[in-house]
Amino acid sequence: MNTALAIVLIIVALIVGAVGGFFLARQYMMKYLKENPPINEDMLRMMMTQMGRKPSEKQVRQVMSQMNKATDQQLGKKNKK
Repeated sequence: MNTALAIVLIIVALIVGAVGGFFLARQYMMKYLKENPPINEDMLRMMMTQMGRKPSEKQVRQVMSQMNKATDQQLGKKNKK
């Protein structure tokens, strides 16, 4: 009986550890991406220049704020669910 109980406890511990690890890793990645966005202002300027536009500082800031707002809204929707 003790062996069966030990096996069940090991399986339960593995499941709890996997679920806990998943949520901790997810939280860490969300925080990392919020602090270090994949697109920064320099990359945005380069993309606009490649498209044939000469971006002003105001345009770059507007696009960055729109991207940040969209990201915050997506995170807000996910957190409410």
